[in-house]
Amino acid sequence: MSTNVRTRRVILDLAVTLDGFIEGKHGEIDWCIMDPDMGFTNFLNQIDTIFYGRKSYDLWGQYTPNMDASETERELWDLVHSKKKYVFSRTQKGDNKAIFIHDNILEEVNRIKSIPGKDIWLYGGSSLITTFINLGLVDEFRLSVHPVILGEGKPLFMDIEKRVGLKMVETKTFSSGVVQLIYHLDKNEE
Repeated sequence: MSTNVRTRRVILDLAVTLDGFIEGKHGEIDWCIMDPDMGFTNFLNQIDTIFYGRKSYDLWGQYTPNMDASETERELWDLVHSKKKYVFSRTQKGDNKAIFIHDNILEEVNRIKSIPGKDIWLYGGSSLITTFINLGLVDEFRLSVHPVILGEGKPLFMDIEKRVGLKMVETKTFSSGVVQLIYHLDKNEE
């Protein structure tokens, strides 16, 4: 009897502008297009866990759409909130809806990846993304490049310590003008 259990992957799935920003100068994300053709619900069904930095968790970890939000948006957020949540933070914050990790990130993430389950969404923010990249913990980069140039804002990649080789797996183009790029780590580059 075979026990082929695939190791869970950490997937960075993120919207980014053409000039490489994940937020505008004042934290705005109004440029982000929620194109139904992008299959975000399919992505959410592929994961069962979300990794947040503390600031991202504070903003989005318990987000509730307005009463005038569409049924689709409410269902999307219900699906997001049905996932197990881990928050990487140096400061403790009382919350029974997430597990807080304060240190030993490499060991903790590898332990979580070894637990049977679906893939894991690395939600962000930017400093957590940087930490994960520098520790070699991102297995898949799924970047949705939006058709806008902000000129300034919070860059996707900063303080990366060494070159990271990637292998193109798939590209998708949507009618909204969004182009999704999917890369895996190139194991030959390590």
